Amino acid sequence: MAALDSHEQEQLEALKTWWHENSNQIIGALLIAVVAIGGWRGWQYYQHQQANEAATLYQQFMNQIESNDIKRVNDAAAAVMDKFASTAYAPRAALLAAQLNEQLKDAGRAKTQLQWVIDHAKESGLKDVARLRMAAIQLDEKNYDSALNLLEAAHPPSFDGLYADLRGDVLSAQGKTDEARSAYKLAQEKTDVKSTYRNLIQMKLDALGAAK
Repeated sequence: MAALDSHEQEQLEALKTWWHENSNQIIGALLIAVVAIGGWRGWQYYQHQQANEAATLYQQFMNQIESNDIKRVNDAAAAVMDKFASTAYAPRAALLAAQLNEQLKDAGRAKTQLQWVIDHAKESGLKDVARLRMAAIQLDEKNYDSALNLLEAAHPPSFDGLYADLRGDVLSAQGKTDEARSAYKLAQEKTDVKSTYRNLIQMKLDALGAAK
């Protein structure tokens, strides 16, 4: 190895001095970067694992749906909701379980599951569906004010027809014929002209009779 001249020797000594004075900060910054990258990769792995486990549990829930064993359905839904509340699977499990409980006339359990969706779902569309189903149950229970309050919640235009139609049902049940008629007309306006759902709304309008 060739000997260093005086200038190179001075540069080397200066580098050693600089490294001695700054090495702790540089190494510390590198460690922070490595930990951050490792943490991010670890979080991605965790998320991936969570998604896989949630998907597996959700599939088990769907298997129970097909069995029509309501206890197993509710237990499986609760497992998804408890263990993977932050995933997209949980509110879907709650909505499907609520639908089955509605069909089996267990309104109390259905409302609990629907409320969970309203409180926890990250997708606004799922919340909108849950509110509609909750309002429908409250209509059946003659809890008209609560149903109307739910139907006042903000929702995207794509839900305008459904919300207005159910609002018409509630108002009609209260004997508020004129207000119900207005709600049904709005529901018709907000429903695709090609949808057969418009025919049902028209039947409700016809049942109310002509405006006085």
